[in-house]
Amino acid sequence: MAAGPSPRRAAQGLALGVLLILLCAQLVGAQLPHAALLCVAGAAGLALDLALRRWWPAALAPLGRVRCDETVRQLLRDLLVVLGLAHLAEVSPAVRMLVVAGLLACYGAHFLTRGLAVLVRRSRTLPVLTRNIDTSELRLSPAPPRVLTSAHRRMPLFSVPATAGMLGTVASGEAAWSLLGIGCSLLLFAGAALWLAGRLLPGRRPPATEEVIAWFQRWLESYRPDVGLYFSGGGGTAYQVNMWLGPVAALEGNGLVVLRERALVPQLAPTELPVVCVPKVVHLMLLEHSTLKVLIHPANAPKTSQVLRIPTIKHAFVNHGESDKLSSCNPYAKVYDEVWVAGPAARERYALADVGVDDRDVVEIGRPQLAPIHAYTGPPPADGPITVLYAPTWEGWTDDPGNTSVLLAGEQLVTSLLSDPRVRLLYKPHPMTGSVDPRFGEADRRIRALVEAAETRRAARTGSSAPALANRRALLRRSTGVLAERGALTATRAPADDETAAELTRRTARLETLTTACARPGADDAERMLRESAPDEGRAEAVAAATRAWRAAFWAAQDPEGHLVLTGPRPDLYSCFNQADLLVSDVSSVVADYLAGVKPYAVVNTSGLDEAAFRAANPTVRAATVLGPDAAELPALLASVVDPRRDRLAQARHDLREFLLGPSTPPSQTRFQHAVTALCAAADARRARETLRG
Repeated sequence: MAAGPSPRRAAQGLALGVLLILLCAQLVGAQLPHAALLCVAGAAGLALDLALRRWWPAALAPLGRVRCDETVRQLLRDLLVVLGLAHLAEVSPAVRMLVVAGLLACYGAHFLTRGLAVLVRRSRTLPVLTRNIDTSELRLSPAPPRVLTSAHRRMPLFSVPATAGMLGTVASGEAAWSLLGIGCSLLLFAGAALWLAGRLLPGRRPPATEEVIAWFQRWLESYRPDVGLYFSGGGGTAYQVNMWLGPVAALEGNGLVVLRERALVPQLAPTELPVVCVPKVVHLMLLEHSTLKVLIHPANAPKTSQVLRIPTIKHAFVNHGESDKLSSCNPYAKVYDEVWVAGPAARERYALADVGVDDRDVVEIGRPQLAPIHAYTGPPPADGPITVLYAPTWEGWTDDPGNTSVLLAGEQLVTSLLSDPRVRLLYKPHPMTGSVDPRFGEADRRIRALVEAAETRRAARTGSSAPALANRRALLRRSTGVLAERGALTATRAPADDETAAELTRRTARLETLTTACARPGADDAERMLRESAPDEGRAEAVAAATRAWRAAFWAAQDPEGHLVLTGPRPDLYSCFNQADLLVSDVSSVVADYLAGVKPYAVVNTSGLDEAAFRAANPTVRAATVLGPDAAELPALLASVVDPRRDRLAQARHDLREFLLGPSTPPSQTRFQHAVTALCAAADARRARETLRG
């Protein structure tokens, strides 16, 4: 079924249409000529441009793609006003010449400022970025105000006095308004250029590359790292490294996080581990001369091959999740010294795949990050609510129809779940849904709309007013730490009462204070590096406690029967696991992780295989209820969830848990530590042999 444009797309089109209409109205007002029309259209056009840039910059993105940026739009507005001045204002030719010359000077100063801003940004682009490391030696400084470095903000804002002055002349006929306004704008543009030029003076420039690299080498020598977590990835992939921060931080010795992309640094979750981002290979090679023994890799990436060149470091691949997909036994894994897996299932998967990974190099360590998942405590009430978590995976890099259920079965599945009055649905799609194929993103948005509509109807039945729902929705967006503009979380049910809402607000503020050391919107990488220096003692424990308190406050603030769409970083997936009585997912690592709690789960089969073949091809499905695209099996599944006597897969889940995740004893963190210690010893042995040969 073809879907119409989303509300966001429609609003974006409307905003751009109004901008175009106002420009056309200016043209008509200048040509007729009609002073009132010209003044109203000119002022409204500039005001709308400023408002969109301030509160909804994404709406202006299509204009930027066709080179109609803020400077071009302002130039058009100014030309039309000058045309109106010629027709409407009785000013002398000399004044008109001064107006044009003043505008040209403003644009000249603007472009000079733009060039200086580029030079300032380049001078502040350091070869190494860090977090949790004392950078006082580097004499870093805060970033310049964004209004000075961003042409998108500067041009329309600094042009306000000039536009207002010229429109004042059109309305009153007094030339002084134009000269005064243009003079003020020229002072703003020229002042910005002078301020940025001052930042390029020798005493105010950031440290040079050689100075930063020398400082980094000294830090490596003093810190003496033992084990590191290495990650490279694009937008939306930070979750892959974030899930390993806790286990690595709990290891013995000096840990380290090594990133390759600058954009990943602010996306990294709070940690006390020292973080270094080394974008260039030439600087990455400095690790060869450090004490670093082991690097742990949660993902394969093109830049991984660069660090594998360092012979003094041993490399272990841990993956960011295990599933029955081919990506979980990628042939690339054979380039690592060892492959660390959760349990026997992954070892068997590599053996059957025959991709060149030697069984002797496979080490079972469990999944240490699953410790927060609660064990099964019993069924929900027979009359509900039954909390169902639908957490589909994304479409992946291949066109396999069985990768995700979002497109082929998602809407039918969600409709069936919402039709049962006992079901409370939590919808948490994969953060990369739609990143490869837009059709899956559109399907995801339709599913969200279904959940929102169902919750709105349910809330209306229970007496919640529309304003109350809107207020609570805004509160919940703020509490998750995600901008409402991105639509990252939609929750249409009010918290139970004002007290729980206030508690959630307090817990959110506390967590934000602890986790956003550099919250200034205009901060650049160098300023973040300055502000996110060596952390206070005990900060990690404080963040962990604040996170636990936030989770408790968040779930307490939700209606126990209310449907939620959750796509932001908070609440995390494992917190959602603890709320769920039933998981519905696809063939993905989500299923294996959920089994830590041995609660009922279902896997959607959109592969085209019959159920027997589907189970045979995917070991993680052995203890699952298999759902077809029509979700016809849901009523029986829900009946087994509320009545354990009908649950014929309980023992199978316990057996499969150990097969997928390994034994419960010793704890996974202990096995992880043993694997790290053994590989560090292998690295030491290799270095000793190199010393003897030398």
